[in-house]
Amino acid sequence: MTDRLLLITLLVKLGVVASVASVLARASTFRRLLFAEKRRTRQTLALLAFFLIPLTLGVWFRFLVPNFLAADISFEAIILLGLLIGPRWAMLSGVVLSVPAVWHGEYLALPFDAALGLAAGFIGRFVEKEEIWSFTPFIDLSLYRWVRRNLSKPRIDRQILLLVLIAAMEMVRDWIARAFPHRLFALLASEIWLQALVWISAPIVVGIALKVWNALRIEISLEEQKRLVLEARLDALQRQINPHFLFNTLNSIAALVRSQPELAREMTVKLANILRALLKDHDTYVPLSQELSFTDDYLGIEVVRFGADKLKVEKEIDPRTLDILVPSILLQPLIENSIKHGLEPRIHGGTVTLRSRLEGKCVLIEVADDGVGIGNRPASALRHTGAGIGMKNVQERLEVLYGDQAHFSVVSNPGRGTRVSIEIPAHLRETD
Repeated sequence: MTDRLLLITLLVKLGVVASVASVLARASTFRRLLFAEKRRTRQTLALLAFFLIPLTLGVWFRFLVPNFLAADISFEAIILLGLLIGPRWAMLSGVVLSVPAVWHGEYLALPFDAALGLAAGFIGRFVEKEEIWSFTPFIDLSLYRWVRRNLSKPRIDRQILLLVLIAAMEMVRDWIARAFPHRLFALLASEIWLQALVWISAPIVVGIALKVWNALRIEISLEEQKRLVLEARLDALQRQINPHFLFNTLNSIAALVRSQPELAREMTVKLANILRALLKDHDTYVPLSQELSFTDDYLGIEVVRFGADKLKVEKEIDPRTLDILVPSILLQPLIENSIKHGLEPRIHGGTVTLRSRLEGKCVLIEVADDGVGIGNRPASALRHTGAGIGMKNVQERLEVLYGDQAHFSVVSNPGRGTRVSIEIPAHLRETD
C-alpha cells in the first residue's frame, strides 16, 4: 500500500464511522437499546444486530472492492462493544466480524478479534461509564496543568489510560500482521510517522462514535429532565386549592353539626372527595364528565355555604363533549374565581353557568357568572390581580399542555358578569 492511499484510507475511515454512527442514532429502537440501563438477552442481541449486520458487510466489501480498506472498521467496533456492552458480547461480536476475513484466509482474525473483545470488555469494566461516554482522543496538552493536578492529588487518569490502551491494541495488531503476512488485516506503513497516524486513528474513530452518541444521550437526558420539570409544575398547579375555601368549609361544617347534622355529613363527604382528588396521583387528562363530577362536589359545598337562594348553578353541556379529554381540575379555579370575585361581593348573589359545545375539531368550555364583573381588561392584564390567580393557574397549564393549540379568553362587563372561554383540541378518551 502506498503512503498516499494509506492517508486517504484513514480520512475515509473517519467519514465512514461518523456516517454509520449518525445513521444508527436516527433509529429510535437503536437509541432505546443503547441507552437502556439494563438489557435482557434478547435486547442485547437486537442491539448487536445493529452493529454486526452492516459492519460484517463492510469487512466483505474490503475483499470485494479494490482499495476500499476503510469499509472495515471491525477493530474499532469491537472495542466500542467491549466498552459499552461487556466482554462476553464483545467476544461474540469479534467472532462474527471475523467470519469474512477467515473465509478469505486471514485465519488469525478470529482469535485476535475474540481476544480484542475480551480485553476491551475488561477495560470497560474498569473505567466508569461516564468516563467512557465523555472519552475524547483530544486530551489536555498542557503538561504543566496535568503534572500539577496529579502532584496535588495523585490519581489514575482513565481518559489518558483508555487512549493509550486503544492505541496499544492497534500496535499489537500491526505487529502480528507484520509477523504473519496475509493472516491478519492491518494498515501497514513504510514510515514510522505514518504508522503513528494509524495507531492514533483507532482512538479517534472510537471517540467520534462515542461523541455522536453521547450528544444524543445528553439531548435525551435533557428532554427527560424537561418532562419531569413540566410534570412537577403541572402537579403543583393541579394540587392548588384556596386555603380560605378549606377554612370556610370546615367552619360551615362545624356550625351545621348540631343544627343540621345530615347536611354537615354531606358537606364532609364532598370535602373528602375534593381533597382525595387533589392529593391522589391522577392523570393529566380526564374525561369532561369526570371533571364535571369533581366540580359538582365543589359547587355543592359552595351552595350550602352561600345558601341556595344566593348561589344558583346552571349547566348547558353538550352530551357529545362528555367523553372528550380535558386537563384535570381545570374548571374549579375558574368557578372559585367567579364566586369569590363576581358573586360574593353582590348582595343578592347570582348564577354560575357551565357550558360546553363542539366547534369543529375543538371543544369550547365556558364558565360564566352574572356578578359584579372585573372590567374590560384582557386576561394577561388580570394576572397580577386577586381576580386573576385562578385564571393564571389555568392559563399556565394550558400553555404547558397545548402550546398554541389552546385559546383562553376573558370577557367581563361591570355589573353584568364575566365569561371565561377555553378552546382546546377535542381528543376523545380511548375505549377498551
